Amino acid sequence: MGDLDAVVHGASEVVTAAPDDPLLDADTGAVAVVDGRVAAVGPTDAVTREYPPENAATAVDASGRAVLPGFVDSHTHALFAGDRSDEFAAKLRGRTYQDILAEGGGILRTVDAVRAADDDELVAGLRDRLDTMLAHGTTTVEVKSGYGLDRATELRMLDAIARADERHPVDVVPTFMGAHAVPGGTDADAYVERVVTEQIPAVAQQGVARFCDVFCEADVFSVAQSRRVLDAGRDHGLVPKVHAEEFTRLGGAQLAADLGAASADHLLHATADDAEALAAAGVVPVLLPGTAFALGADYADPDRFSEAGTRPAVATDLNPNCHAPSMGFAVALACSGMGMAPLDAVVAATRRGADALALDDGTGTLTAAAPGDLLILDAPSHVHVPYTPGVTVVETVLKRGAVVA
Repeated sequence: MGDLDAVVHGASEVVTAAPDDPLLDADTGAVAVVDGRVAAVGPTDAVTREYPPENAATAVDASGRAVLPGFVDSHTHALFAGDRSDEFAAKLRGRTYQDILAEGGGILRTVDAVRAADDDELVAGLRDRLDTMLAHGTTTVEVKSGYGLDRATELRMLDAIARADERHPVDVVPTFMGAHAVPGGTDADAYVERVVTEQIPAVAQQGVARFCDVFCEADVFSVAQSRRVLDAGRDHGLVPKVHAEEFTRLGGAQLAADLGAASADHLLHATADDAEALAAAGVVPVLLPGTAFALGADYADPDRFSEAGTRPAVATDLNPNCHAPSMGFAVALACSGMGMAPLDAVVAATRRGADALALDDGTGTLTAAAPGDLLILDAPSHVHVPYTPGVTVVETVLKRGAVVA
């Protein structure tokens, strides 16, 4: 046996998030982590007999507390600069997201701030947000570029994401999203040409990004333009993702299905046909209830996807327009706003988030050989995550068996 990193024992509940058995059936549960990986999950007596807590580098008596996998936040724009709180106030006075964007605010305002920030400022800002996310239980997070909208700044953003990943306990999965908005002084076709011919080859050569995303939306990028971007990304080794059906039903979900994308995200206006297409293609639907909350919009319908045969993921969409870094808050909104059962919402925020990032090593679960990323709640049940919104019930965070928060 390798190094016994941690034994968490006596838990009132263990959420494994496994596909067939997401909740451990035991009076008290335990998890043992060896060499950074889950070695055993089961009743406390059985686990501690094989993995004595006194032999572990970290031993936690979790009596009266629930144990969960670390949250996997599969959709964020967590690397940004500047402040847009005044736009939040403007929306309360009746301005729409599209109004603000048309006036040079929104994404374009953040682009100006990111271009003006130096590299160290970008890394420091992202690390600060990762600290907050980790304290709320996120152990793996996707972070997109897309506030550069030119080759040099997009590459700077991806480099900052890579640097933050190297220096922070949270695992950071990088996504290129040069097709996030159309910069001033050009039109969508001309800008798509630059994304395809200038940005994507440079991003591929840099070797940081894993995915290529696009904002397929009315007045941003059409289905045809989005397809061109994603085809070019795939030709350069980048896996497609799609911002789809957020403000209108344009066809982004069907595009994601056609391309076999890793995920289609937002989906506020997706139909039953869209859900069936995603399910048939194995594309993970990612629902972002924080965005609907921030926009004052109707929530997506998770039943539409489960009835089609695919379970959605839930993520924060942390960005200057949805300034909510807590996955616990996203889970609470998934329950109170979208009607998801608490266990389904927790699985959506763990295992299904990992599925949306094409992570097939057990991330987002507490199963044999999965990464030893787990949360100990200051509460007896996972239900307290959505039951107690506004504060975190996460008491301790372990990453690969080591306490990191």
